[in-house]
Amino acid sequence: MDLIDTSPNLLLVLAIGVLFTTGVYLLLERSLTRVLIGFILIGNGANLLFLVAGGRAGGAPIIGDTDPADMSDPLPQAMVLTAIVITLALTAFVLAMAYRSWQLHGHDEVQDDLEDKRIVRIAAKNAPTYNDTDSEEDSESADEQAAEARDETERGTP
Repeated sequence: MDLIDTSPNLLLVLAIGVLFTTGVYLLLERSLTRVLIGFILIGNGANLLFLVAGGRAGGAPIIGDTDPADMSDPLPQAMVLTAIVITLALTAFVLAMAYRSWQLHGHDEVQDDLEDKRIVRIAAKNAPTYNDTDSEEDSESADEQAAEARDETERGTP
């Protein structure tokens, strides 16, 4: 019984690493277009990872047609097909979000949430201070600061 050579090609492993690294970097951007490209790169990296993890290519997995020792595993191929469908659906969703954002605001950048800004101000107010002087800004409540914050979502289209 022959052992299947499962050592992956170093170039493919490097390509998987580059795809995942670049995809995660792009996911952390504020532009939905870059987030979309990051999703696509991570999806392609996952597909390549499944194929590399599946081992060497073999015969068709049909009993009676191929010797069982020479059959290829059909599970990685099924996983790749599933990952392609998921990536396609996610791509369509993010494209729709980017298009709608472009229609409403003239850009596809994700704005800061006002509630997130308020929570950051509360956390900053509760953080320990190392000076003894209290300024007048510190006495202002977090709700008042949030009310004065500029609402980026109400910006008019150019």
